[in-house]
Amino acid sequence: MKTDQAVRSFYVLPCCLLLLNLCIELVSYKARMIGDPLLRTAAIMGMVLFGASVVGFLVAPAIGMLIGWLQRGSRTEGGRLGEILFLAALGVVVFWLYYRVYIIGPESILPRDWHNPALPRR
Repeated sequence: MKTDQAVRSFYVLPCCLLLLNLCIELVSYKARMIGDPLLRTAAIMGMVLFGASVVGFLVAPAIGMLIGWLQRGSRTEGGRLGEILFLAALGVVVFWLYYRVYIIGPESILPRDWHNPALPRR
């Protein structure tokens, strides 16, 4: 049971927080369409608070339950390969998303319809 908690504390939760940070980056990108700085700030804060709640109360527990399920399933089949593959895939997906957002730009992971129109440079 200690291993389960360690995996959740030291791997799953940080991955969820990284995903939340990516969501914040996307929210900031979309908020650039709001012209008023005060309204833009309020919108970003509201969306970040909502996102943090979703990650804290839904995403992290869901990933934790999935890992628990994989651990139970892999133990009955004689190994931890399913859990290891899931955790490796989670890490690769988070890394890939970060690479795309921070190197290529937020548009690289958003559908084309969600791209911001060209904004004039200040």
